[in-house]
Amino acid sequence: MFQGLPPLAPFRPRLLKDLRGYNRDKLARDMGAGATVGIVALPLAMAFAIASGLKPEAGLWTAIIAGFLISALGGTSVQIGGPAGAFIVIVYGIVERYGVANLLIATASAGVLLFLLGLFRLGTLVRYVPVSVVIGFTNGIAVLIGLSQLRDLLGLEIAKMPASFFGQIDALARHLDSFNPLAFALGGLCVLGLYVWPRLWAVDSQFRRQIKSLDTVSAIRATSRLPGPVVALVTLTLLAWSLELPVETIGTRFGGIPQGVPAFELPDFSWETVRLLVTPTLTIALLGAIESLLCARVADQLGDAPKHDPNQELMAQGIANTVVPFFGGMPATGTIARTVTNIRSGAVSPVAGMVHALTLAAVVLLAAPLAFHIPLAVLAGVLLFVAWNMGEWREFVRLRQFSNHYRLMMVSTFLVTIVFDLTVAVELGLVLAVVLFVRRQSEIFRAEPVARTEQQATYRLYGSLFFGAVAKIDPIVADVEASPTPLNVMLDASQMISLDTTGLDALEQLHKAVHKRGGHLGMVGLHPQPRSLIERSGFATRLNTCQ
Repeated sequence: MFQGLPPLAPFRPRLLKDLRGYNRDKLARDMGAGATVGIVALPLAMAFAIASGLKPEAGLWTAIIAGFLISALGGTSVQIGGPAGAFIVIVYGIVERYGVANLLIATASAGVLLFLLGLFRLGTLVRYVPVSVVIGFTNGIAVLIGLSQLRDLLGLEIAKMPASFFGQIDALARHLDSFNPLAFALGGLCVLGLYVWPRLWAVDSQFRRQIKSLDTVSAIRATSRLPGPVVALVTLTLLAWSLELPVETIGTRFGGIPQGVPAFELPDFSWETVRLLVTPTLTIALLGAIESLLCARVADQLGDAPKHDPNQELMAQGIANTVVPFFGGMPATGTIARTVTNIRSGAVSPVAGMVHALTLAAVVLLAAPLAFHIPLAVLAGVLLFVAWNMGEWREFVRLRQFSNHYRLMMVSTFLVTIVFDLTVAVELGLVLAVVLFVRRQSEIFRAEPVARTEQQATYRLYGSLFFGAVAKIDPIVADVEASPTPLNVMLDASQMISLDTTGLDALEQLHKAVHKRGGHLGMVGLHPQPRSLIERSGFATRLNTCQ
């Protein structure tokens, strides 16, 4: 009964493969990267939850639980999962319309749907997203991240930043009079430090011969291996705290970090409620799938790890989104900014993502009072540095090397991501990709005259005769109708690689025109696919020749 169905995707987490040959050096790199991402993810998780109309702990525990599960069970080596900015508008709308309880049900239902998408091998469909769309999307995200951090970098007194691009620019311009030079100095020092810190390896290589003490050399090497963001957060936080600088901190804005493990609670499931939430469920699932697999593709381009397994990644995303609602969490997906931070920090396996989750858990449970004093300007500096590194800015310079189709898809995706919405940008990019592909394929198809007498005309068909190219059959029809005598038409299809039903209809219209004038239509050199369609439709019996 089920012999015709494709086999289900095997459940094989990438972690099992990456642990083969795992050593202390890889563990050290993963520990450093995980700790860095964990610290960077702390304010983001809280901010995403608050902006979505939820409590800060919803974002924190989503990052902890979903982040751990996605790394442990996923199909990528370096992707970081958690709450994402793309979900803010969607989650806020669901909370406003259906309430928090129903958001949890929709998230869990979306998790089940995501798992099924991966199980039935539908994750590979996202691989068809053009690279120009991915680059435009990524660069747009980088710009939005950078723009969102200007308030804290400049220390502006803005109670709540608008969600729209132009609204944010307007808010920043109207509050420039509240510029805080001390906050700007902290953020600037952070960015400068992050730029200089990795270059301490150069100090090691240049001055190794001048330093006689092996202990000093080892100390320089060990110190330079510490994650730059961690060093920046610790040193600049101590500086701001010891000097009592009047800058905004995590504590002053968010009231500190809530401590304690959330209670396990079952949402009030019912069939009627699930039916009511079909649209929110589909929205969460589809956006989560697109976000996570696009993020995985970005990770493939930036990192040296093996390519991701999209089906395994969707199954992991599904499990994570099914579990987190029982702890009051929000939807989770792959996060580009944190994933790029993870890669830039030296991660080599999913262990880094698991360490990221454990770091967040440790901060929430043990070190919340210490995080209270972290200046937001320092965090803004970290995120600005991340945004700059994640952007593929050289691609804008290289645009002149590519076709107008590539430029249109990349630039339009980039602009729509910034001005409108991430989901709209992906949708527009895909629509443009399809439209431009159809146009290009239609340009490839040709119907060239080969020989012509008063009684017969021979044409050779090139490319694919499909719905986008059928207009190129019209000149042959016009030639037949203009002929003063019956005209036999022979089509050489040896260079025609494919045919669709619209193309078949165009051939039938040509046959009618030829037959009406008393001539005959024949085709030779058919490839298997066009021949199969012509024979199955019964058109072959009406042709004079079909070889």
